[in-house]
Amino acid sequence: MIVVLKHGVTEEKKAQLIAWLQALGLKIHISDGEFQTVLGLIGDTSNVDMDLVESLEIVDSVKRVTEPFKCCNRKFHPEDMVVEIGEVRIGGGNFVMIAGPCSVESEEQIVEVAKAVKAAGAQLLRGGAFKPRTSPYDFAGLKATGLEYLRIAREETGLPIVTELMNINDLPLFEDVDVIQVGARNMQNFDLLRELGRIDRPILLKRGLANTLKELLMSAEYIMASGNERVILCERGIRTFSDYTRNTLDLAAVPMLHQLTHLPVIVDPSHATGIAKLVPPMAMAATAGGADGLIIEVHNDPIHALCDGAQSLRPEDFSALAEKIRAIRGIVQ
Repeated sequence: MIVVLKHGVTEEKKAQLIAWLQALGLKIHISDGEFQTVLGLIGDTSNVDMDLVESLEIVDSVKRVTEPFKCCNRKFHPEDMVVEIGEVRIGGGNFVMIAGPCSVESEEQIVEVAKAVKAAGAQLLRGGAFKPRTSPYDFAGLKATGLEYLRIAREETGLPIVTELMNINDLPLFEDVDVIQVGARNMQNFDLLRELGRIDRPILLKRGLANTLKELLMSAEYIMASGNERVILCERGIRTFSDYTRNTLDLAAVPMLHQLTHLPVIVDPSHATGIAKLVPPMAMAATAGGADGLIIEVHNDPIHALCDGAQSLRPEDFSALAEKIRAIRGIVQ
């Protein structure tokens, strides 16, 4: 249920209403906009007399919310969420480019790539230290050593780092990570999501291989309901019957998610296509479609990459793409 207050309501009267609703056992999500305040009522609202609430002098309207997701529902929070990572802002008209290798292979490699993507305009550095792999024989990352190399790259370039957490037990190692990524395979690892809801760090939540948008939003709800509202959604392609690309990039998800939620939505064209030549056109299409950012794999030597070299751009190719992205942003802003 949402309660929209009239413009100009005093803080005292608003506080009185909130206290009364909380006394009914409800959690109140407050969204203060420029022209109105929206109170999102979370919990069992069956005992709330809608007519009584709507009759109050300070209340403009009362509506029931039928969707199961509440905290991440745009009806609860009409204005776009802006997630801040240092000086970087994502959402609310702010666009971000996140770039780097699929996996951290050495200190020299990650520092070289970090410098290259920063020069091209990337604002955050991605790189996997812990890698979920389909085969148990594939390179699964340098783990704690990889995290240390990422920190060195951050010191060298100033770029905040984005890297994936796979296991709750490894969370202490991520205390110095700027953005924690939840990969597609862990999108419905609810114990992990609850734990990430208890920390004060931005979470990049990727859509699962075969999950609906509602399921993605319910996963975000797990994080937000536990207290962490700094969630960034990522469309990274879903598995369909197509056999020419790694996945099928669901670009319609971007404007649809913007209707459903106030959270920022970014797109990963690298994992979606699995083919380096397809990354630029899909990145440009995602930008034109209203994405709040891109996360792109960039490697200084893709042929010899230990992970996903076929979908990785060379630094010079990323630089050329970044120029096109900026031109498209100039049109769609």
